[in-house]
Amino acid sequence: MEGDWVSADFGGSRGDVLGFSIMKLSVVIPAYNEEKLLPECLRTLTASLRSACSGPWEWEIIVCDNNSTDQTSTVARTGGAQVIFEPINQIGRARNTGASMATGDWLLFLDADSVVSSSLISELLQACESGEVIGGGACLTPMGEWSGKLVVPMTIWNMVSRVGRLAAGSFLYCRSDAFHRVGGFSAEHFAGEELNLSIKLKRAAREEGSTFKILTRARLQTSARKAGLYSNTELIRTFFSILFRFRGTTGKRAACYFWYDGRR
Repeated sequence: MEGDWVSADFGGSRGDVLGFSIMKLSVVIPAYNEEKLLPECLRTLTASLRSACSGPWEWEIIVCDNNSTDQTSTVARTGGAQVIFEPINQIGRARNTGASMATGDWLLFLDADSVVSSSLISELLQACESGEVIGGGACLTPMGEWSGKLVVPMTIWNMVSRVGRLAAGSFLYCRSDAFHRVGGFSAEHFAGEELNLSIKLKRAAREEGSTFKILTRARLQTSARKAGLYSNTELIRTFFSILFRFRGTTGKRAACYFWYDGRR
């Protein structure tokens, strides 16, 4: 019908048929043995995108299977995502590989154990449309059986994120051209690569007169499963090791076993 607009689900382009300047969002999800939680992530993400993406917006979902040994790729395809494979287990490398397949003007890096609402997607798109933002992140809230253990740590992180303008890896968005210009995620880090990218994007924002914005109205729900899979001692030890010995810790896969030992 004339005047109606339907967003393309997985990357099909309509051109400028109705006179709109089309913008496209590419959602990149790195996934290592995520067959359990990925279906809910994709289901809620798809519903939120369909609800929030109106006007000149198209979107696509890309899952980078980071050498999984379970049915992650099958689950991703069943959920409607495009799938690309990265054989080397490293989160930053998986995100970069996913981004290499993306065709969007904007990239959103989302974790496979997260649930994103339509209100958060709407807030994201408003930031993208403003013309004032190079990228940013979002505040987080824990979900699941062990969420109580992470309320205080996540509250502290949200404060640090807002004040320091640092994005969590579970939700980091940026313009595609800026992402490639600053070199994407660093291959030197096995964790914390999102902090490195946040710093690079903030520097690029200052140079071009834009800003790196943390979204605060709606929050990303992210799994608290690590609080149940690892002891308090392991969680605290890893946190302080990254805090005080960032490069020495994040540069070693063994020191970042939370993300690579396969416990799910």
